[in-house]
This record gives sequence, C-alpha cells and structure tokens, in this order.
Amino acid sequence: MSTSTIPAGVKRSNTSSIAIVGALFFIFGFVTWLNGPLISFAKLAFDVSETLAFLIPSAFYISYFCLALPSSMILRRTGMKKGMALGLFLMAVGALVFGQFTTQRVYPGAVAGVFIIGAGLAILQTASNPYISILGPIEGAAQRIAIMGICNKLAGMLAPLAIGALVMHGMGDLSAQVATADAATKTQLLDAFAARIHGPYMIMACLLALLAVGILFSPLPEIRAEEVNSSGSNGRTSLFQYPHVWLGALCIFVYVGVEVMAGDAIGTYGAGFNLPLDETKFFTSFTLFGMLLGYVVGLIAIPRFVSQQRYLAFSAILGVVLTIGAFLTKGYVSVGFVAALGFANAMMWPAIFPLGIQGLGRFTEYGSALLIMGIAGGAVIPQLFVHLKQTHDFQLVFMALMVPCYLYILYFGVRGHDVGREKMPASRQ
Repeated sequence: MSTSTIPAGVKRSNTSSIAIVGALFFIFGFVTWLNGPLISFAKLAFDVSETLAFLIPSAFYISYFCLALPSSMILRRTGMKKGMALGLFLMAVGALVFGQFTTQRVYPGAVAGVFIIGAGLAILQTASNPYISILGPIEGAAQRIAIMGICNKLAGMLAPLAIGALVMHGMGDLSAQVATADAATKTQLLDAFAARIHGPYMIMACLLALLAVGILFSPLPEIRAEEVNSSGSNGRTSLFQYPHVWLGALCIFVYVGVEVMAGDAIGTYGAGFNLPLDETKFFTSFTLFGMLLGYVVGLIAIPRFVSQQRYLAFSAILGVVLTIGAFLTKGYVSVGFVAALGFANAMMWPAIFPLGIQGLGRFTEYGSALLIMGIAGGAVIPQLFVHLKQTHDFQLVFMALMVPCYLYILYFGVRGHDVGREKMPASRQ
C-alpha cells in the first residue's frame, strides 16, 4: 500500500484526524485500566471471593468476543465515524448502569454494566484501530498506533491514581474494620464504601455522551478500507483465504492475556507476597509507566531503524526474559519484573494489528472484528491464573501461562504474519 492510494482529502486531514482518534484512545485507556483497581474494589465492596472479583475484567474482555462481529456489521452500515459515536454512547450507558448497581451493591448488575462498557469499546475499537492503521502507509501503522498508545497509557496511568484517590482511599483500614465488625456495622461500612463510586461514574457517563455528540460533528473523514488497504489480490472471496488474519487473531488473544496479567493482575500478584493492600492498588500504574516508555522507544525506532515485525519479535523475547526474572525473585523485585513487562508489551498491539489486517481490502472491517474478538484473551488467561494459583505456586502459574504466550507472539512476528501472503505482488506488500 502506498500513500497515493489515500484520497487527497484524507491526506490533508491526517493531523487533525490523528489528534481526534488520539483523544478516543485516551478514553480507551482510562476506562480499560480502571479494571485492575476495580478487582480489589469489588472484592471488598461486594464482599466476594477473589475468583468472583475477577468477573470484572472477565466480563469486560469477553464482551469484545461477543460484540466484535456484530460491530463490523454495524460499521458497514454506519461507517467508521458514526460507529465511533455509537460506541461512545453505549459506553455512557454502561457507566450509568455500573454506577447505579454498584451503589446498590448488586454485583450481577455491576458486572452487566462493565459488560456494556466493553461492548461500547468493542464497537469503538473495531472502528478506530483499522481507521488509524489505514490513515497512512501500512508499513508505518505501528508508529501511528504508538502515538495512540501513548495517549492510551497516559490515561491508563491516571485511572488507578484517580480511582485510588476518589474511591479507594483507606481500603486497608476499612478492610480491617469490616473483618471485625458485626453484621449490621459491616453492611453499613460496605454500603458507604460502594457509594463512593456513584459520583465519578455519573460524571464519566455524561462526558462519554457529550463526546459521542462531538464525534458526530467532528472533521473526521470517512475512509473506505477497500480503497486504501488492498493487496491487489482481488480474486479472494472469503476471509478464510487470508490465514495471516486468523493467526493474528490468536496473537491478539495471547497478547491481551499477557497485557492484562502484567497490568490488571499485578495487584493480585503482589498480594501473593503479602504486600500491603494500600500499595498493591497502585501497581497497575507502574506497568503502564513501563508501557509508556515502550511506546516512546517504538515511536522513535519504527520504521526508521527496525520493521514492526522485527520489533515485535524482540519484544516477545524480552517478555520471556522478564517473566523468568519474576519467577526467580521475590517481593518488590519480582513485582518490578512484572511491571517491566509493560515495556515489553507496549509495541505488541501496534505491530500485531496492522500486520493482521494488511492487504484485506474489502474484508478489512471483518478482519478487524476478528482481531478485536481476540481481546477475549484478557478474560481467559487471567481467569486461568486466579483459579490455578489456588492449588499451585502463583509464581510458577504466572510463568507457565506467560512464557507460551510470548513464544507464540514471537512466532507471529517472525513467520505467522506472512503465512498465505507469499503470492501477493511484492510491490504491494
């Protein structure tokens, strides 16, 4: 693909379009990375087990699997711009539902709210990720997505700090009080604690609804994927004839799994060393700081010094090394290795996504939906961790889950992204 295949109007709008989509990725980050602290919040506020508390991220990520394909069908009708607005509005509804049911301490309703937020994000991501990937040459897509990642992770770093300050302050003391309180006092304490979430989530719902309206009237241009992401191989009639996109979906599945393990599950990992609750709630921010550094490095290096696929392979190898380091150490040092996985993970999505959809042409929306379905890995792999660590050493379980995932990402970076693409004209790859 070359820049010349992009309509002139789109070229002129690149800077403003990137800025607007960057704002959307900021929202992704803030909402997504609330899940880590919300695990600890749910465990205390709803008085549920650790396994049930992990339903918060599980419901969020499984919604991608359920809504990604319907999202692609919606986007074919609405176009990417209106689809993004629809996703934001659905997120606003989810925030409203979560805030209301959490205040009432109705856990199934709160989980449903998280699922609705994830559903809105599924539409938003199914539109915005291919949009930013094909807004310029596909070879430089990782660089553009890295800019999006910086916006995403800056918000992600702020999210745990914001919810920690507004909602989760004094959790250690409150947990001790609840443990020794009688039934009536316990209910009163937990009701008051759960009610702290109401105001922040109502504000979030209003802001998301306003942003939905703002997107509709924004100068974002519509882009037709078949015009700017064609491989020149027009004889293909099915997505099944593009094996690299299926391998890419599996790569997204394992990648999101390791990202959530390093980000959302890091607090649970730290708790395995009996580290204080008032400290573990901030561990997600350390991982996100590592990711932010990784994005900056990737932004400088790709494609100027290294291709996105080679950088992906390097990142996977680094992930294996850091995971083994976490297994061989204890306490804060081990947690530090897990947080450093943020650096290794940073440029994986920016590389996997454009490699997965490259050359799909009129199948780009469906291929994007398939990749977005892979986000369900964020529900499956952490759930395996929280279940297996009940009967096995948590550090061993962590390593046993993470290393195979990184090895598959290594395969995709070295070979998998090119499977089935050998016959495409060399000049268009």
